[in-house]
Amino acid sequence: MTLEEFSAGEQKTERMDKVGDALEEVLSKALSQRTITVGVYEAAKLLNVDPDNVVLCLLAADEDDDRDVALQIHFTLIQAFCCENDINILRVSNPGRLAELLLLETDASPASSEGAEQPPDLHCVLVTNPHSSQWKDPALSQLICFCRESRYMDQWVPVINLPER
Repeated sequence: MTLEEFSAGEQKTERMDKVGDALEEVLSKALSQRTITVGVYEAAKLLNVDPDNVVLCLLAADEDDDRDVALQIHFTLIQAFCCENDINILRVSNPGRLAELLLLETDASPASSEGAEQPPDLHCVLVTNPHSSQWKDPALSQLICFCRESRYMDQWVPVINLPER
């Protein structure tokens, strides 16, 4: 590996870390503002009713989910709809970290899981834009720029790895 290749790889890793941090910030704000829709079916309903207010679509899947044909069909349909309606899409490669961020519950003790309801479907998460001031959010702007740049490079659904904490 040449020094130039190493330097380019370092820059790409650093950029991906910044995008992951921006995504965490956007999710945190959206969670506090209640502008998140979680679940494939809930997302499909919202996209059908109010696609103009959706600013970001996250599709989260791990290696086991890649073998789920029904989920992959849902992903394909959601991606097509988002592309057609100019909604930014990101693929999240570590749904466990996404669950930590959205559920705010990292305690998975056996006592707390007994009789607990089924965890929500985190395969699709939509972030909506309730106020025009949110467009001025630097983290959201960074994600939108990243998605736009990825599309210019023919990567329509870029993959993001949320940083572990």
